[in-house]
Amino acid sequence: MRRERIVDVLVVGAGPAGLAAAAGLAGAGAGEVEVVERERQAGGIPRHCLRGGFGRIGLSGPQYAERCVAAAVGAGAVLRTGVSVTGWAGPLTLDSTSPRGLERITARAVVLATGARERPRAARLVPGTRPAGVFTTGELQQAADLHRQRIGTRAVVVGAEPVSFAALDTLRRAGVTVAALVTEHPRHQAPRTRVLDARLRRGVPLLTDATVAELLGRGRLSGVRLRHRDGRSAQVDCDTVVFTGDFVPDHELARRGGLLLDPGTRGPAVDGAFRTDERGVFAVGNVLHAAEPARVVAREGAMASAAVRRYLSDGDWPAAAVPLRVADPLAWIAPNRLTVEEPADGFTLRTTEFVARPTLVVTQDGRTLHRTGPRRPAVPNRPLRVSAGWTARVDAAGGPVRIALG
Repeated sequence: MRRERIVDVLVVGAGPAGLAAAAGLAGAGAGEVEVVERERQAGGIPRHCLRGGFGRIGLSGPQYAERCVAAAVGAGAVLRTGVSVTGWAGPLTLDSTSPRGLERITARAVVLATGARERPRAARLVPGTRPAGVFTTGELQQAADLHRQRIGTRAVVVGAEPVSFAALDTLRRAGVTVAALVTEHPRHQAPRTRVLDARLRRGVPLLTDATVAELLGRGRLSGVRLRHRDGRSAQVDCDTVVFTGDFVPDHELARRGGLLLDPGTRGPAVDGAFRTDERGVFAVGNVLHAAEPARVVAREGAMASAAVRRYLSDGDWPAAAVPLRVADPLAWIAPNRLTVEEPADGFTLRTTEFVARPTLVVTQDGRTLHRTGPRRPAVPNRPLRVSAGWTARVDAAGGPVRIALG
């Protein structure tokens, strides 16, 4: 038998974004705030990131996750783990299942904070056999750091962005030799270039302009076949391969609810107040822009809590929004809907190509609204920021706003 309950705010997802939103809402007296999480432990991805650097005082990932949980629960939010939200029974009513049985929860406002995931080997369409020894970064960190499982002896890391170097560090802690980092780009995409270049010089080859064309081995991985951009192929012997990065939003729940999805991010389309196109439904964190660091999405969660409180107070919801669109080599922009009465705090973009001196040009209906040259190069898999000072010049009745590299 399905139980039915009513809460004021239902937050789906207990990572840094969802927990920060819940802490802000509960702490401000927004009523009964409930957070549901399908995993047995709350805290999101930081739970299995042993490295330091989380938060302002350099906590480890598990310490940061514990602090996020403590802040939400301490503010008065109800946290329930092991709860899977399976679908929608109405605009603000969700069905869930847990060891306690089936539930139908109706809320005055819903906050989707379902996060993002790395695409595994199957989603990347890498051919070959199905041997043991194939991981994503998250799977590797859980196996090596949480469960202390034996990983292998010699690994290839696919990717050369910040999370790829986190995977490299995890492999080293597990006693695994890293045979190579492989990236389809002409160079790595991580910051702190000198530190990483020195790390690579200590014995980890960086193979650029290359992709994994095939996995080899039966039972256990025995190697990977690479294809270089110039047509050459090569084989690297290894018993472990880690597919890193290539994050995609966990948008299944948003899609089941019929929410408008942005074609670039593939997450829910939202405005600067984290409002989707469905009244009362907000979305925040890496379900919007896979993937930003924990501190960034936690800040978004805190900002979203203020927007949710305003909605609970006045019920105001925009009747329409101007879509934001990007042109190649830009991949996406977030937020990607503009409501003139409440513009975004700023915008995050991603590029698919290296651009040493980018100039961003913002136009609407052939009219230039803004032109700026970011101080940093545009680098794939790293954010590019643009301020929101130009949004007052947008015609709310006009066509889409377009952002391009000039």
